[in-house]
Amino acid sequence: MLEQSFIPAFTCFGQAIFGIRLKFTFFKEERASSFLFVEFAPSVVTIHGYTPQNRRVNSVTLISTASELTRSLKEPMMSSMRLMILLTSLTLIAQESFSQDADAEQATHAGFAERDITPEIGMERPGGYRKIFHRSLHDPCKVRAAVFDDGTNRVAIVSVDALLVRREMVLAARKRIEEKCGIPAGAILIHATHSHSSGPTGMIYPGEFDHASELVQELAYEKSSAADPKYIVRVENQIVDAVCAANEDQRSTQCSAGKGKAEGVAFNRRFRMTSGLTQTHPRPGNPGIIEPAGPVDPEVGVIGAWDAEGNLTGCIVNFVCHATASPGGISANYIYYVEQVIRGVFGDEVVVVFLAGASGDVTQVENMTKYQRRKAEQSSRFVGGTVGAEAVKVLLREEPGTLTPINFDSTLLKISRRTPRPERVTKSLELVKKQPAEVGATEWAFAKEIVLLDALLEKKPVADVEVQAIQIGPVVLLTDPAEFFCQFGLDIKAGSPFPLTFPVSLANGCVGYVPTEESFGPRGGGYETRLTGYSNLEITAGQKMVDAAVELSKRLKPGKIPTRPLEAEFTAPWTYGAVPPEVD
Repeated sequence: MLEQSFIPAFTCFGQAIFGIRLKFTFFKEERASSFLFVEFAPSVVTIHGYTPQNRRVNSVTLISTASELTRSLKEPMMSSMRLMILLTSLTLIAQESFSQDADAEQATHAGFAERDITPEIGMERPGGYRKIFHRSLHDPCKVRAAVFDDGTNRVAIVSVDALLVRREMVLAARKRIEEKCGIPAGAILIHATHSHSSGPTGMIYPGEFDHASELVQELAYEKSSAADPKYIVRVENQIVDAVCAANEDQRSTQCSAGKGKAEGVAFNRRFRMTSGLTQTHPRPGNPGIIEPAGPVDPEVGVIGAWDAEGNLTGCIVNFVCHATASPGGISANYIYYVEQVIRGVFGDEVVVVFLAGASGDVTQVENMTKYQRRKAEQSSRFVGGTVGAEAVKVLLREEPGTLTPINFDSTLLKISRRTPRPERVTKSLELVKKQPAEVGATEWAFAKEIVLLDALLEKKPVADVEVQAIQIGPVVLLTDPAEFFCQFGLDIKAGSPFPLTFPVSLANGCVGYVPTEESFGPRGGGYETRLTGYSNLEITAGQKMVDAAVELSKRLKPGKIPTRPLEAEFTAPWTYGAVPPEVD
């Protein structure tokens, strides 16, 4: 199929040159516009093929048709229709030669890189509503980045070993990346793995409560888990550096994509109780437990990138489980063991970009077992090793090929925050003026959170909630900036037209827990529904994000999952095996 538009003739080095702009359709898949320039002399016609990036991919010299073309062009009354026919004939002859190189040009290019963001001993360890500090090191925390390019679009996927990434950091890093290496800001996904054993990227941000009273500032900066200003600058710098390094590392790549299942390692932590309410972590042996209040999602989504020699250069792994296994000390959490298993099979240079799915109510903790909980190190090995082993199986099973198209889209929702009752704010102010030991540590901590939320509402009553879609051929990554309930992730998968849909939570910002509406109903409740400065969006927020994600997925056209070539038609069985039993 050809779309033609004639470019006016001009003279160059004594030779007339006519150009035709063409859009090809190869193998029934529409390609980006490419250029063919027809250059002719009295005895030779040469057709040069160029990609959209103005890189020449091939040239074809046609001698037999040259004389006819040049003779026709000399005729004073030559019609534009005849010229079109002649030039179209030339391009059809050249198409066979160009197709192979054009396909190579349109193949997926991918690059990977990682950078260190291990926090210092003594820095805060985020993950709760009070200050806790790191005292030892288990394994490094990293930024891991992947860049995919199909010749038309480029996307960057970033995984940060952090509890969260704030919106301010995301916007700043995107701006710098776009300026430095040209990847559009909207094509950059920045995700936090939600490691509870990582560095201080949150929860309170520098300057966030400078507008509030001295009491509120003390509660925010001195009594709450807070980001370290120098550390967040370092993390932002390493995000930018990792993405730009991955962009430079791009090479022609064969990619594979698929999914497996890692069952029995992650569990819903919310339970319906005989009291009529729902509790989080009611603990093993609790006689009030009826059943889990939500699902799990054992699916392990995987994308692999392979070089020309068949070596795995990097991969993306998507799984649903809170990163709370925490082996002890500073750590990427169980993600460290996902990486160790994959590298154990494919080599120490493989970059593993881990993306946590909708894990808001799913952890490694079993609340319905008669056995004692695994120790932290063992638990981390068990979860990460199991997920890593399943990822290896998918990487070995799926056929590498071309994953196209590469695409991206996003939408920005404005979602209101829930407002505490005035009398609750007044009571909370009274409580925080007392010592935690006097009123109870839990009561004091959540009174503090109500006071902080009341101050936050003065400044930001509405939250920016970005939902993003990143497409890599048959795979779509659909993001939310929340500790998203597992049911929402399953709803997104059910609504997406893609054969492989990977929900990615805590991406491009953080708005805290986003439970289902049922969780706020008469039989709801539990830790995730608490109203705090961290978790406070209106109860319909989750469904709005699901609807937005599904809508984005439907705007994109899924690519094909690569498969092995079809077997040839049957001719005859294997002669060694086509025999009756030989008893004697």
